[in-house]
Amino acid sequence: EFLKQIRRDSNVQADPKLYPTRLDSAELYEFPFAIMTGEGNFSLTSPQRESLRNYLTSGGFVIASAGCSDRSWAQSFRRELKRVFPEYNLTALDSSHPIFHTIYDIPKLDLGKSSGQAQLEGLEIDGKIALVFSSDGLNDSGKVSDDCCCCGGNEIKNARQVNCNLLAYTLTH
Repeated sequence: EFLKQIRRDSNVQADPKLYPTRLDSAELYEFPFAIMTGEGNFSLTSPQRESLRNYLTSGGFVIASAGCSDRSWAQSFRRELKRVFPEYNLTALDSSHPIFHTIYDIPKLDLGKSSGQAQLEGLEIDGKIALVFSSDGLNDSGKVSDDCCCCGGNEIKNARQVNCNLLAYTLTH
């Protein structure tokens, strides 16, 4: 949905369709922007780790988000990212970061089921944010409600605007 919205609300002419690709596929490098999400515990293979490292150090950008705020996926992602980039750490991005003000001004990330706020974390490589991670879901399906589209998880309510900002940030930085 965010790909349709960014076309409506900006001059970015993104293809409104997502293209699934494997992390260890050469096809990944055809896209400057990728989304990684899922549920449950996982491990990457050595070729997938190498590909992710090459993709991000070559200018690619990844949004990583735990589907339905799945804790085991978020823990697996953190573990795997540390294996890929032992020299870097994810750091919290505060609301003054340009990511929150590229197309939309987003003062906070509202959670669907709780009154708390979500947090985005960034992985900076050579002075550039190359990956943004959220342990809360950034699902931006067409269904607008306080619940996740499929399971009632704790999705970020304004995820569509966040994803638009992330894409615009990627294209301009």
